Amino acid sequence: MLCSIKELDGLVLAARDGEIGHAREAYFDDARWVVRHVVAEAGSWLLGRQVLISPHAISRIDRAHRKLDVALTKKQIKDAPGIETDQPVSRQYEIPYYDYYGYPYYWDGSGLWGAGALPLGGESMLTPRDAPLPREATEAMAAAARDADTHLRSSAEVIGYHVEASDGAIGHIDDFLFDDRSWQIRYAVVDTRNWLRGRLVLITPASISGIDWNVRRLHVKVSRDAVKASPPYERTTTLSDDEERRIQRHYEGWS
Repeated sequence: MLCSIKELDGLVLAARDGEIGHAREAYFDDARWVVRHVVAEAGSWLLGRQVLISPHAISRIDRAHRKLDVALTKKQIKDAPGIETDQPVSRQYEIPYYDYYGYPYYWDGSGLWGAGALPLGGESMLTPRDAPLPREATEAMAAAARDADTHLRSSAEVIGYHVEASDGAIGHIDDFLFDDRSWQIRYAVVDTRNWLRGRLVLITPASISGIDWNVRRLHVKVSRDAVKASPPYERTTTLSDDEERRIQRHYEGWS
């Protein structure tokens, strides 16, 4: 099922032994278009500290009760490596974070989540890596950290970016929709209120040609006519498989 990144904001994060705070935003991988972390405001029990929760640890998105079930204890979260969320989240941070929890590296392999196609989802937690890794492995990871993209992208930052088709402006990013099993972003939701009278349209990541971070603008490689002719989208409806196939085929036909 598809979920809205904006609707994560405010969801309670329920650990195995109590609430740990509220979700605020997400960090996504702008190369693979996958949500890698949910940012949680931990509240008074951690002196207002913000923590990252990986989809590996999220066992359920409970929309009815507006919460995320997290397969971790409060102590595990408290003892995790700290993060300053006003700074870019670098690979140098992610390596000790993943090592602490024992998660497989998502950047190590061809799948969306490294060796696998899906995150663990709280079902099968691995043993933390307590033993030192061989020198060759640590040197390889250090090299990968130096060569990797410097940081992930904040959904709160990117929502609001202007969107340009191949022949002109079409609106701004209103939201992202992601698959609740793989956490892969399937669509950018674009608000075209100044062009198509407030209509929302969906843009596939395959149609995105690039993002200009300096001027806060996302570029798509299809025309305004292609966007205008795209299947309608209503925020309150759930897309069926057939409707998703229609959207995919539509943009494939205009590429």
